[in-house]
Amino acid sequence: MTQPSLELRNVRKTFGEFVAVDSVSMAVPPGTIFGLLGPNGAGKTTTIRMIMDIFAPDSGEILLSGRPRSSEDLERIGYLPEERGLYRKMTVLEHLTFLGELHGLPRREAMTRAASWLERLELADRAKSKVEELSKGMQQKIQLAGTVLHDPQVVILDEPFSGLDPINQGLFKEVLARFKAAGRTILFSTHVMEQAEKLCDHICLISKGRTILEGGLADIKRSLGGNSYRAVARGALDRAGEVPGVEAAVVGDGEVKLLLSPGADGSDVLRELTTFLEVREFRSEEPDLAEIFIKAVRDAA
Repeated sequence: MTQPSLELRNVRKTFGEFVAVDSVSMAVPPGTIFGLLGPNGAGKTTTIRMIMDIFAPDSGEILLSGRPRSSEDLERIGYLPEERGLYRKMTVLEHLTFLGELHGLPRREAMTRAASWLERLELADRAKSKVEELSKGMQQKIQLAGTVLHDPQVVILDEPFSGLDPINQGLFKEVLARFKAAGRTILFSTHVMEQAEKLCDHICLISKGRTILEGGLADIKRSLGGNSYRAVARGALDRAGEVPGVEAAVVGDGEVKLLLSPGADGSDVLRELTTFLEVREFRSEEPDLAEIFIKAVRDAA
């Protein structure tokens, strides 16, 4: 079995009487894009902060490449926190060079890498501009460059697509794909299932601080595939979730995706749907991550 790049074993964190993370376990395979998923307030950011040693876990283990995490190991991680900040009075090149030095790069090498990233991000002409003079989109590019400047083995991104315009979303995805192709490991947290489904090989879904689903995304989908249906129909689609045997319903434009309860019969569900919908198409299909998310969170409630 391949040694995980990052592994959490029954990690727990409390703040007073509040349990933020409760026995979370997950194994992140090397060279993959791994999604730490869950609703807002599920404990994703607290989990990441424990990985980064910002918070110490009350109990449990955090392993990097099969051994307890050390300060030297943290230097091999690139971390983009949800609350992002830049030194606004520094020039762009100075800022990136400084971040590279913080990660142990010699100044000359840090400056060379910073200049290379500015070329890649089409910001070479802004190298001598102060950070505060850049647009928000440009600043987001600088934040990403600073996260990966030292060529980390593991990249951890907390809600990386929050507030990004479509152009910069595409840029971030391109960078993640290049890092994966180079054998790096990417862990990112999000509550946006559409982004995770397009990018992730593996996922860990947490709710109320607990792991409720973990594994390869394709394997999870296959295990639930027999219970997922798609109906193209006209009428009160929002009522589909009220039909007996329907565990979850996600309404789209002229269609509804249904996740049936174990043992439910698709033909029985279809018969009920036709009492208030004009059904044009009804077929079994692989569930999407949004359906899996809704069902898993409901089952864990």
